[in-house]
Amino acid sequence: MATTLIKNARIVNEGKTFEGDVLLSGERIEQIAASISASNHAKIIDIQGSYLIPGMIDDQVHFREPGLTHKGNISSESKAAVAGGVTSFIEQPNTVPNAVTQELLEQKYQIAAQSSYANYSFMMGATNDNLEEVLKTDRHNVAGVKIFMGSSTGNMLVDNLQSLEAIFSSTPLLIAVHCEDEQTIKNNLAHYKEIYGDAVPATAHHLIRSAEACYLSSSKAIELAKKTGARLHVFHLSTAVEMDLFTRQIPLEQKQITAEVCLHHLWFSSDDYARKGNFIKWNPAVKTAADRDALWKALLDDRIDVIATDHAPHTFDEKSQLYLQAPSGGPLVQHVLPALFEKQREGMISVEKIVEKTAHNPAVVFKIRERGFIREGYFADLAVIDPNSPWTVSRENILYHCGWSPFEGQTFGASVSHTFVNGILMYENQKVNALRAGQRLLFNR
Repeated sequence: MATTLIKNARIVNEGKTFEGDVLLSGERIEQIAASISASNHAKIIDIQGSYLIPGMIDDQVHFREPGLTHKGNISSESKAAVAGGVTSFIEQPNTVPNAVTQELLEQKYQIAAQSSYANYSFMMGATNDNLEEVLKTDRHNVAGVKIFMGSSTGNMLVDNLQSLEAIFSSTPLLIAVHCEDEQTIKNNLAHYKEIYGDAVPATAHHLIRSAEACYLSSSKAIELAKKTGARLHVFHLSTAVEMDLFTRQIPLEQKQITAEVCLHHLWFSSDDYARKGNFIKWNPAVKTAADRDALWKALLDDRIDVIATDHAPHTFDEKSQLYLQAPSGGPLVQHVLPALFEKQREGMISVEKIVEKTAHNPAVVFKIRERGFIREGYFADLAVIDPNSPWTVSRENILYHCGWSPFEGQTFGASVSHTFVNGILMYENQKVNALRAGQRLLFNR
């Protein structure tokens, strides 16, 4: 059984940072101590001055396989993920075909078993008429059920109130929701088309997919959850007004309704549309600087529980079209931890809070078995962050299949130097191990 000894780490775990060593044996963490002596056959990695953190669990990604693999695939995007210190991901069902039957869902697991560099789970997709399939979902080896209460690929918009209530009241699984009110968006779009015709600018995106559209939908989802007792997780919040819907008074383990924010809503604002245009076009939209400030406040006071990416690659040519034709979404998994550590350098967030929101809390929210923490006996999913290793994002060091990033030209002061997945060193010295070390995530439910 392979053993690795990580020496002189600044270990960040469960709200504390302390100096120590960590011994990995096979796929697990065997020992954590102030000093561990190496056996003759152990591989020793000295990370003096660097942080050792649990690998990020990204609870919302779109890796585009099957059906959209010209944009990305499970292999390419999980490879970029481990280069960014993301060791586990939960992928969404709006691939082609949509993962709305048990057979189609299982096909994605079979692809990942052969090709994923990182640990994986896939959400079961809900529609207006597939409740019977949703109820077949195994709570022990599937992350949850995804409901699009805003438009998506194929037949995945769930806009029938009776269908929504049936799903909320019937499934014991965690329900994750994309919340935007479709009619409000349609009305706003018609208004801006009257003004601009087919040349609507990207600067109007946050006005079309407005704060009102988000609030109407997220408040409806929360009302349904309270009425039915459903376990609800609200994805990618983007507005100040929605923050009043969530509480910080309850310990995370006791929350029936939890919340997530994505990196782009914490980093960019509507002021950036003039410069970056469609390359920061996401749904929900990046909104105002005041909204961004409110998201940071809610993240730090624990109304928001999780940071994710909503990684959703499109080709450069697709994003270069006119605003109305350009798809929403962008690639982020390789750059999320460096970007968050840049905010730590700026004094916006502590290292301990980054770990809490990217690793501990996703594990708790989804009840992921034996991951998300640096604990003896847990899986050795770890990332090493060198806080004094500046680098600049460029086409030459981007690993996404689409080949571009909204962070191109950005210099980060910290870098991911090593990533371990199930005890295997998957990333070191800017190179990804050729092994596919990812395992299917399991859940304590």
